Amino acid sequence: MASTVSNSQGTLHPRGFESRNNGAFRSPEPGFGDSDGAELVSVSWNQDYSCFSSGTSHGFRIYNCEPFKETFRRELKDGGFKIVEMLFRSNILALVGGGPNSQYPSNKVLIWDDHQSRCISEFSFRSEIRAVKLRRDRIVVVLEHKIYVYNFMDLRLLHQIENLANPRGLCCLSHHMNTSVLACPGVRRGEVRVEHFGLNMVQIINAHDSNIACMTMTLDGLLLATASTKGTLIRIFNTMDGTRLQEVRRGTDRADIYSIALSPNVQWLAVSSDKGTVHIFSLRVRVSGEDSHSSEHETSSNSLQALVTPASGVNPGSSLSFLRGVLPSYFSSEWSFAQFHVPEVTQFFAAFGALNTIAIIGMDGSFYRCSFDPVNGGEMTQLEYVRFLKPETPR
Repeated sequence: MASTVSNSQGTLHPRGFESRNNGAFRSPEPGFGDSDGAELVSVSWNQDYSCFSSGTSHGFRIYNCEPFKETFRRELKDGGFKIVEMLFRSNILALVGGGPNSQYPSNKVLIWDDHQSRCISEFSFRSEIRAVKLRRDRIVVVLEHKIYVYNFMDLRLLHQIENLANPRGLCCLSHHMNTSVLACPGVRRGEVRVEHFGLNMVQIINAHDSNIACMTMTLDGLLLATASTKGTLIRIFNTMDGTRLQEVRRGTDRADIYSIALSPNVQWLAVSSDKGTVHIFSLRVRVSGEDSHSSEHETSSNSLQALVTPASGVNPGSSLSFLRGVLPSYFSSEWSFAQFHVPEVTQFFAAFGALNTIAIIGMDGSFYRCSFDPVNGGEMTQLEYVRFLKPETPR
């Protein structure tokens, strides 16, 4: 699957959103204006979950989570974007066309420099782009059967990875500069391929019996969480040796898993699905030598190991767990520690904030911020609700 790259300048220079000109979005096709009729096409977190982007039928918008506010928007006349991938809080974004009446093709990635208010490079492919992932030194383009990895500075193609049909565009990257890790579906059902580029090592993890539906990694890329299309179990793995460290149960009936999130201190895991509940699980996985009271936004890049958590903050288990191996597995499962209920009519995506809070964004244009009790668990408390945009009208 050949690709074509065009670049209008020699190197890319990310800057912070806060320091750049907030001028209007410019395009090769002039004639823009702010449109109150914009409809939501997509939502996506940035790499540290401090912001999220929304692709709309008329452009894109960027929102800050704490405090919640719209940071800026770009409106255009030629339709919108189904992919708006941020690079932390920098001025660089990756855009892929989509949504109603979009004139931007779904097989082309535009690298947009909002400081210069222009497209600085393009990647064209022969098939539809399923996802784009960015880190400070890499651009990763995900097609249904292949993944392309480019060097960010000069757009040189570094790697091509073949994989099983991947219509969801599943792929996740590490974001520490001292680790370079990519995880994606493998070539067999239920398999995850983990590329440790810095170590020139590939780890194949047989994660599930069914196809992979969702995955995420810690920022250092040493911990991987996965769910299958069955949607009942979430499994946590060490990406260095493929060891399964923990397994938790969302439920017993099938579900479509929309998102998995790991807290920065690797103490909690959040899962959202089509069942209308966001679940929080307590993890028994710790970074070796980690201080459990360290900052929530600090993670070590040392080896991982599984440790038993204290009595507080433990997932409830079945009272028949002593019959593990005799009764079906759900009788000995670890169930969720805390829950929050959302409407079942649309997709929701969860991420961790500060001080035992989670943020939830929905394809109905809603934003929730909730808190959970780290000792007793149970129903979460809603702290904030905002309706930031209306969803796309069914056609």
